[in-house]
Amino acid sequence: MASFNWPRRGSMAFYPRVRAKKETPSMKANGDEAKALSFLAYKVGMTQVTGKNAHKGSVTFGQEVIIPATIIECPPMKVLGIRAYVKDEIGYCVLSDVISDNLDKELGRKINNFKKPSEKKDKKAKKTDKKEVGKDYTIADFEKEMEKIEYFTLIVNTQPKKISLKKTPDVSEVSIGGKKEEQLAYAKDILGKEINIEDVFNEGTFLDIRGVTKGKGFQGVIKRFGVRIQRPKAKTRRIVGSISPWNPSTVMFTVARPGQMGYHTRTEHNKKILKISDKLEEINGKRGFAGYGIVRGKYAIIAGSVLGPSKRCIAIRKSVRPERTRGIQLGAVEKVLVR
Repeated sequence: MASFNWPRRGSMAFYPRVRAKKETPSMKANGDEAKALSFLAYKVGMTQVTGKNAHKGSVTFGQEVIIPATIIECPPMKVLGIRAYVKDEIGYCVLSDVISDNLDKELGRKINNFKKPSEKKDKKAKKTDKKEVGKDYTIADFEKEMEKIEYFTLIVNTQPKKISLKKTPDVSEVSIGGKKEEQLAYAKDILGKEINIEDVFNEGTFLDIRGVTKGKGFQGVIKRFGVRIQRPKAKTRRIVGSISPWNPSTVMFTVARPGQMGYHTRTEHNKKILKISDKLEEINGKRGFAGYGIVRGKYAIIAGSVLGPSKRCIAIRKSVRPERTRGIQLGAVEKVLVR
């Protein structure tokens, strides 16, 4: 009788599997053009699209095919600040921020410092002795200290209220391309203004998508790692048969153990933008999307699946790995199959 072989289960690429520290993702990116290099959007749900297969190596080349796709809604981001980084002993650290005067009132829901102080607190502050407060940085100060500054980033906030999704915005950092002088010139021009998805990406661009996956809570080893279930006569079936020897009495980190499953920060590579549009009648059905509702703003259609549940904020950037055209590749979306 042949010996039974069962290779280890569960990837050790991301370990330990713990809950994400924050739900709003941020992505680093590099580019030669002085512009925002990433964008924040909200996942709507999945659908199916039709079009002609443009992949020459495929069996169905030139034929009309149906593929799964994900719709993400892309309300414009607003630039609320500029952040400068300098080199430190252990890496890069923040020098200071320059905040715009044109801020959304909803930011007070996310950042307590942006709440307007009450009149009572102002009166109390006048009575107490004034303490010395550090000088606020300005763009002119950044220009003076350009020699020690390494690079700049944008601090942006989403505007979900425009699409009636929620009131509290998501705040994150966005990288800027080009040299540091070009970065500052671009940031100075865009401060307090909006960034649309067409300013960052075009149709046909391959993307990297970063977000927090769907949470599944505390799970056992069978569901979490795919461990084989014990024989029917075993005392306990849904466990690891042996986790470690008596001598030495230790448990290796590679042994499958129960714990948190899902709600992890992950990045998916090479997802293609099939279409960017604001024609809502093409995708909205009578009931909208399950768990999301009706799409009300500009949207993008991405080939394949996207991590996370509906309504979750995701970050997208241009792909950093070589583009891989395999399987079915649509040249253009001819029709979206609305439910």
